[in-house]
Amino acid sequence: PAPVPVGDINLLETQNAFIEISKAVTPTVVSVTVTSTPKTKMPDIPFFHNFQFNIPNPQPEQGMGSGVIVTRDGYIITNNHVVQDADKNGIKVKLFDKREFSARLIGTDPTTDVAVIKIDASNLPIASIGNSDSVEVGQWVLAIGNPLGLTSTVTAGIISALGRDIDISADRWGIRNFIQTDAAINPGNSGGALVDIRGQVVGINAAIATRTGYNEGYGFAIPMNLVKKTAEDIIAFGRVRRPMLGVQLKSGIDETDARALGLPKPQGVLVQDVLPNSPAQAAGVKAGDVILSVNGKNVNAANEIQTLIAEMKPGDVVTLSIFRDRKTISRNVTLSEISQKDLASGDQNVQPESPQPDESGRTDVAKLGIAIKPLDEKTMKDAGTDHGVLVASVTPGGPAAERTLLKNDIITEVDHQKISSPKDLTDLLKEKNDGDAIMLRVLSKQGNSYISRFVAVEIGG
Repeated sequence: PAPVPVGDINLLETQNAFIEISKAVTPTVVSVTVTSTPKTKMPDIPFFHNFQFNIPNPQPEQGMGSGVIVTRDGYIITNNHVVQDADKNGIKVKLFDKREFSARLIGTDPTTDVAVIKIDASNLPIASIGNSDSVEVGQWVLAIGNPLGLTSTVTAGIISALGRDIDISADRWGIRNFIQTDAAINPGNSGGALVDIRGQVVGINAAIATRTGYNEGYGFAIPMNLVKKTAEDIIAFGRVRRPMLGVQLKSGIDETDARALGLPKPQGVLVQDVLPNSPAQAAGVKAGDVILSVNGKNVNAANEIQTLIAEMKPGDVVTLSIFRDRKTISRNVTLSEISQKDLASGDQNVQPESPQPDESGRTDVAKLGIAIKPLDEKTMKDAGTDHGVLVASVTPGGPAAERTLLKNDIITEVDHQKISSPKDLTDLLKEKNDGDAIMLRVLSKQGNSYISRFVAVEIGG
């Protein structure tokens, strides 16, 4: 095949562009040194209660990161993980011109890994802020920061991917939508600038994927549009006003999902559940809906919707294009604010073991590769449902197992029809042919509660 036409390439012009960008942007990127004291506690061991121990005090530790100056009077954006454990008066900033300042922590947002600090200075150089929504895979970028203690380091690469869903936070409200780049990023780059060929900051460098602890060509930056809104909130209010839509989403609709839903092709994001008394519920959004677009922008992953909503403000009205019952409808949703209490309780890692079901009364459903049984009253009460069947076992490698249906899940609906007994489910399957796809609505145990989700399964022979 013929080579891809790219026009005349002038390497000298590209080189000169890199030089000019480095000259313009490097003075706006600072070195951030953080002093923190590890919090240690004597283990509570009864045997030792009658003894006295001389335990040495924990020694302060230092870490390094980067930051980007965004106002002439000294507001600086960095990462939450860079400054979150800082001691009082433990944040120091060193400018490109070698001046050093103590910095105040203005606020942090663990959900986006963004923080804002402030130094008392004036007439500082400020970064030019770009539009991260216009970034495209393949375009040139520069990463500017202070890796491994090497101040004012500039590395070059391209945008490798967009919308990367990497989990760098245990927070359930965490927004995981990153720009991936192969520009070299190492420890110390966190909080530094990812800059496009026009010298505009399109992301704040935050993480790397690595087996060694150092750069292996997979760096990740927080999109600047999200950073900008978060930082503006922190500067204005001392906290982030995070807007809420009020839905639980399944990321990625594949071919089996599409066939079960009646979609013409895999597209959109499936609504697993709608939170009670939420903006989405008030606007008539329902579990089982497929969100095709947000304010006219097509979406195909949950983190895309998360980011679009996070860039808005409480009170904003968002227009959702929704696929429901093989028709496309529109819903306008007025966003509310996630309470600070809910944001603070974001870490939900407790996963108690689910009770093992009684093995009696099982019905084998070979076409799905599962065995089911009736629900007992206690399970119905715990799950908050008055109907459904319990998944007693899942055949490894079977149709249901391939679609992540789990033992002890509760199937409440098949293709939007309620299920109250094993017979209800098997009767509905008699109407289906091998190779058909069905949509199960499922309640799954998570921590001390149940979450609603949808599982599309192709019927086997």
